Amino acid sequence: MDYSALPAEEQSSPWASSPQHSRSYEHPTGDIPSAPLSPPPQYGDQAHIDRSLSDDTGFAPAPQAGGDDGQGQPQQPQQQPGSPQQQPRSSSQRYHSGARPRPQTQYKLQAKVTGLERTGRKDPILRFDVYTNLPKFRTTQFRDVRRTHAEFVKFAEHLISANPEALVPAVPPPVTSAGAGTEEDEIRVKTNMQRWLNVVCSNEVLIRDEEMIFFVESDFGYSPVVRRKQPATGVRRKMIKQFAPPPDDTPELADARPVVKMFYLETMGAGQKVDKVVKTRRSLGLSESALGLAFSQMAPQEHHPGLAVAYRKLGATIRAVGDFHLAQGTFEASTLSDPLAYHSSDAFIVKETLTNRQILMRELLQAETTTRSKISAADRLRASSSVKRDKVDEAIASLEEAKRTEEQLAKKCKDVTANLKGERRRWFDRTAADLRTALREYVCRQIEAERRTLATLEAVRPDIRAIDASGGLSRLGREAHPKVRRSSLASSQGPKGDAWSGVPRRPDGVRRADPGTGGLVAPQEDEEEVPGIGRERAASGSLKGLVEEDDEDRVDARNAASRLAQTSF
Repeated sequence: MDYSALPAEEQSSPWASSPQHSRSYEHPTGDIPSAPLSPPPQYGDQAHIDRSLSDDTGFAPAPQAGGDDGQGQPQQPQQQPGSPQQQPRSSSQRYHSGARPRPQTQYKLQAKVTGLERTGRKDPILRFDVYTNLPKFRTTQFRDVRRTHAEFVKFAEHLISANPEALVPAVPPPVTSAGAGTEEDEIRVKTNMQRWLNVVCSNEVLIRDEEMIFFVESDFGYSPVVRRKQPATGVRRKMIKQFAPPPDDTPELADARPVVKMFYLETMGAGQKVDKVVKTRRSLGLSESALGLAFSQMAPQEHHPGLAVAYRKLGATIRAVGDFHLAQGTFEASTLSDPLAYHSSDAFIVKETLTNRQILMRELLQAETTTRSKISAADRLRASSSVKRDKVDEAIASLEEAKRTEEQLAKKCKDVTANLKGERRRWFDRTAADLRTALREYVCRQIEAERRTLATLEAVRPDIRAIDASGGLSRLGREAHPKVRRSSLASSQGPKGDAWSGVPRRPDGVRRADPGTGGLVAPQEDEEEVPGIGRERAASGSLKGLVEEDDEDRVDARNAASRLAQTSF
């Protein structure tokens, strides 16, 4: 548009809508609003260039000679009295002056095991759901992801090789000592795999590995896309381990490797000893089953009715105890042997990860030595009288490459050391908690098994007592018939614990002897009723009570044998 063709009173600048001196920017609420968007100017105009310079640098250009204050380029608004001083804002700040800083997003990855599919002896298939807010995943939820146990092992091997700054836990075995196909085996496998997924998904380093995306999103099986190896393998790794470790300025990591190695060896040895105990207990159970069968076969040949019944019921009881011992060996292996074997393999991975850090530190020392040798070669080349251009270029290139390698190794070593400090503390806490849980479960199952065995043996006690009128085995083959006793058939397992001693237990649970007995605990005696006197004598564990007893309770070989016969069952 040609503005010269208009009358003088109608001539106005195309920037007439720009802010004037008389316009103010007072907001009703008192807040300073963000700058309004102005119409897009024609690029190349002097007004646009001047305003850009004033916005970006904070300095307004000098007005042109003969320019009108109300026309031409826009004027800066005057400072109102009492208003805060306005600071110059850049072009990027004009449109974001009212925006608040966004809080940093907490990325997380959660996985929940939903099922286990096992077909014969094939590798079991684990089904799990995944939820994540990581930006690289296709979506936030993945339902019914199926992976075999072998794929979990491949994924763990990649994580160990690709992330030397993280302690990747060992993958639990696909079957436990409870027996494949049993309900307890399925529960234990699912629990162990859920614990493994929780540890991996809670690690900030592992969830950012790209293989995690492939492991979750692969539709038809999984295989590592990027295969990485350990820093040193085979004979070279064994040779490096023979040397003394490099100087370490982190004592907690330097002292952790010997402790982890000792823990690895001790747990492996303890697991092997528990396996021997389990094997022996199972042999005991089989032998007891054979013994019980032999007693049962003796019952039809016995003419004494009481003894025949005792043989038959005693044989059934011994067979039941043998079955209990077989079951006890199974849960000993599942509650103690399996956790020890797993933590041994887990400690081996931790030991090798700490070894990888030492290898990295050794490589850093070699890189520093190489850099110093390159610097010395460059100094010799500079001091020489005849310098060739190609040799100078080669020396400079090799020196830069050595420095670059040293910087990369130094940064990597620093990151690995910083991350392994926290990983070490978490691994120690996690391992201690898991072992405490395993030991507690083992002790509770042992107590339950022993109480069940004792209750089974006590069930046959009335039949042994009823072999004859004199009390069965209480005579022990002697001619003198003891007085008729009324034996207590109450269970030895009461609310106060095992009733094997006549001394009451202390509140702290420590078994003590009464003073004056020489440290011996007197056996508990059954209440008896003496004919003709009609009194009941309670059990007493003190020496004074023994002295006041009549001749019937004197301590001699015959009376001791009689008491042992009564309290054995």
